[in-house]
Amino acid sequence: MTPVEIETPHGPALAHLHPAGDPRAGLVLGHGAGGGVAARDLVAATQAALEAQVSVALIEQPYRVAGRKSPAPAKQLDAAWGAVVEHLRAEVFSGLPVITGGRSAGARVACRTAADNGAAGVLCLAFPVHPPGKPEKSRLDELNAVTVPVLVVQGESDPFGMPPAAPGREVLAQGGTHALTGDLGALAEAVRDWLARLVAH
Repeated sequence: MTPVEIETPHGPALAHLHPAGDPRAGLVLGHGAGGGVAARDLVAATQAALEAQVSVALIEQPYRVAGRKSPAPAKQLDAAWGAVVEHLRAEVFSGLPVITGGRSAGARVACRTAADNGAAGVLCLAFPVHPPGKPEKSRLDELNAVTVPVLVVQGESDPFGMPPAAPGREVLAQGGTHALTGDLGALAEAVRDWLARLVAH
């Protein structure tokens, strides 16, 4: 399917749309800082969402669309993400609950903007709790600030740390590192189950 270009305050983003038959919700997923939407965990999560009757939009941030490798500042990422979610909510996901998320840096964006974007839930693949070797530089406050249901899928030996479970936040630890390619089947099953429970409510 041809990606849809969506204008943002920081240049065009691209939305790769994967519509479910008779969708019950929409899921908007962002990529990691240096990666793209073809990351294997994002692909597995997309397939799992479709099986749960949830349509998916995989989003390329404007800096990636422009061909830059290093990510834009957080405020620019958040503003561009907000414009994308607003557009999708008005168009392809009209009338549906919208769940947001992403892998690594994309998960951070989704957490920081969940309240402003009216997210019904947040899916975090490999949330980077802290920079490798620097546990004192915690970003857990971004995760703790989310007030809607959260699923975190995290590699047990992720150098970016392991977030704790909390009320409303499920954490699935699985074998592997930050790449989350150790057990894609378990990842897909967890995502499918969590989304099915979320949309049932």
